[in-house]
Amino acid sequence: MPQPANTRRLAAALAATAAASLVTAASSVAVANDSDGDGGYFVRVATFPAYLNTAVEEETVAEISTVTADGNTVIHTDAAGGGLGFVDITDPSDPQPAGYLELGDGEPTSVYATSEHLLAVVDTSAGYVEPSGELIVFDINAPGPVAEWEPIRVVDLGGQPDSIDVTGDGETVVIAIENQRDEDLGEGGLPQAPAGTLAVVDLHRAAPAWKARHIALDGLADTDTPADPEPEYVAIAPDDRHVAVTLQENNAVAIVDLQTKKVRNHFSAGAVTIGQIDAVEEDIPSINLTDTIPDVPREPDAIAWIDGDHVATANEGDWKGGSRGWTIFDAATGAVVWDSGNAFEHLTVSLGQYPEHRSENKGAEPEGIAAAVFDGVPYVFVAAERANLVAVYDVSDPTAPVLTQALSSTAGPEGLLAIPSRDLLVVSAEEDSAADLIRATVQLYELDGEGPAFPALVSAEVDGAPIGWGALSALSADPVDPNRLYTSWDSFYAPSTILSIDLAASPATIDATLPLTLAGGAPAHYDVEGLWAKPGGGFWLGVEGRDGATNLLVEVDAAGVVVREVSLPDDIQPVIGRQGIEGVTGTADGSELYVALQRNLAGDPADVARIGRYDVVADTWSWFGYPLETTTAPGDWIGLSEVVLVGPDTLAVIERDKLNGPEAAIKRIYTVEVPAALAPTAAATLPVAAKSLAYDVLPDMAALNGWTQEKLEGMAVAGNGNVYVVVDNDGIDDANGENVFLDLGSAAEVFAEALGG
Repeated sequence: MPQPANTRRLAAALAATAAASLVTAASSVAVANDSDGDGGYFVRVATFPAYLNTAVEEETVAEISTVTADGNTVIHTDAAGGGLGFVDITDPSDPQPAGYLELGDGEPTSVYATSEHLLAVVDTSAGYVEPSGELIVFDINAPGPVAEWEPIRVVDLGGQPDSIDVTGDGETVVIAIENQRDEDLGEGGLPQAPAGTLAVVDLHRAAPAWKARHIALDGLADTDTPADPEPEYVAIAPDDRHVAVTLQENNAVAIVDLQTKKVRNHFSAGAVTIGQIDAVEEDIPSINLTDTIPDVPREPDAIAWIDGDHVATANEGDWKGGSRGWTIFDAATGAVVWDSGNAFEHLTVSLGQYPEHRSENKGAEPEGIAAAVFDGVPYVFVAAERANLVAVYDVSDPTAPVLTQALSSTAGPEGLLAIPSRDLLVVSAEEDSAADLIRATVQLYELDGEGPAFPALVSAEVDGAPIGWGALSALSADPVDPNRLYTSWDSFYAPSTILSIDLAASPATIDATLPLTLAGGAPAHYDVEGLWAKPGGGFWLGVEGRDGATNLLVEVDAAGVVVREVSLPDDIQPVIGRQGIEGVTGTADGSELYVALQRNLAGDPADVARIGRYDVVADTWSWFGYPLETTTAPGDWIGLSEVVLVGPDTLAVIERDKLNGPEAAIKRIYTVEVPAALAPTAAATLPVAAKSLAYDVLPDMAALNGWTQEKLEGMAVAGNGNVYVVVDNDGIDDANGENVFLDLGSAAEVFAEALGG
């Protein structure tokens, strides 16, 4: 069967690398998600909003977590509220609020639970030159509500603490006393007194005798500034004798002997050159993996022991560097036995969750790391704080880790807590901004034998780098290829680009791009909210502008060159605000187009949105009304975000609210019959069509057990007969950013009532 012009043009863009790169890239995530099946997959079973222990209007973060000895209660730090949140995970699919423990003045930075004690480290510093902190110890078996617990001991730490770890017997506590630098002092460089230390508290004696003993970490060779070590993160080795400490700003790791209380060895984390990344932030983002950062210090944050000989670091970086990945070191020699290079950054790009707005500042920012053995398989988990992802690796061979899957998270994943006894991974995501509809959460992922739900959409590689994508706002079927869709991002990225999706791949794969240009060759930049592939080749775009005059229908040819722009009628333009065209579709012969306007226009009946019909040949418009649902939720509104012709006179639309998470209520597909007579002008009487619910997408979105996304924006009926929808993840800039691409099943079933099936 000959390919349509669209497919031929898009495929040609990859001609040089098609056979090799598409197979490799399409399988890079697929293979990672298709291991031998022995280890199973981590599947998200619940997302718990941290505010459920406080109040929905309060800022409540979840940064670092621990779990009680019985594995039934997760306890997380809340620096914003100055306390600890308790979450009952007896049923991991239905976590429940279990109380909140206020810690007084200061900010908790870490927490650890043993069978006898709950240990919280709190930063009480008055300033950078007067660092102070406390270890607050509670009886974890105390009766009564946790809110009423009283400390059995408060230990003065003599400095500002960061992370904590405890030996397996629960008797030796190790705390990184960072005494962090003032980033606004001078250029934020080192040294800045006082120097940090490693604090050790022995709990084998009675509580009144508990006190902090400090192990000096200054003066170490192989550190950038020996006078100011800045210890960041601690991890105790499997033998309980040694502790690894990252000195982040010093780009170094120290291994301390807990018996002798002396540094056993230390080493530089080294520098690395990272190529094929995006290291430039444009005013209008564009993911260009063409940059190189040379000799950048790794500057590790979190650290974990893989076994008795190897440690793994998440190389977040700080003021000097950050290699945007993670590394495995020989703990005795400091030799690098494996480094992720640009692969970790490429993973976030391939999954459509790369934070381009952080390109000049540490990129995806790997910050959290954890290692644990589940069912005999050693894993390392790495959290990308800015990409809202956790990567999972099989490290059976520490010199050759294997990516097994990626887990999508809410915003700011930092705390990683493995609970192998219950086959659970807990991810604490700290970003909390009610104004941006982002809330901090505790998420639970369970290891089971079923395939992962994420990702459902990835991108292929071109010349060794994945196709950048995100902020998808539209979908369209290929007129000929039954297993191909087209999509586009909105104005978040530039230039405007059409992307091709291969539905036959598993997961579905973006395998080609078509950048759009104006007739003179300049890159086009539209806010593309609707897309329709023309039967004879080329596309129509539905463009939402800043005002009525810049809302357009745009025709482009198969080469991506703009052929013409069609404005809305003069009498419609003045009554359109910022929410205008949100979808476009057309008849089989291409002679008529339909567009959906997102919201109610001034002068129209209340709670009615317009759908317009454009006669391509006659260059005329006509209109009918669509009845919107109503809402009383503060800050909410209801609108249309897509339109698809599913029958000769039957349109399917996406109608959605502006809410997300537990508050999300309307993410639906309705059908309407086009009235026989339409309004030719804005002033004419507007016929309002009746609508019928075809499919409620909300249960499918909620079934992902994450944070239900707001912007359900694209829909298409592919030639294979199935209905697909996609969300706009807003480029994960001030957004949760999870990409959701769903196959809703047979169109004959979804639209059975409307089509008389």
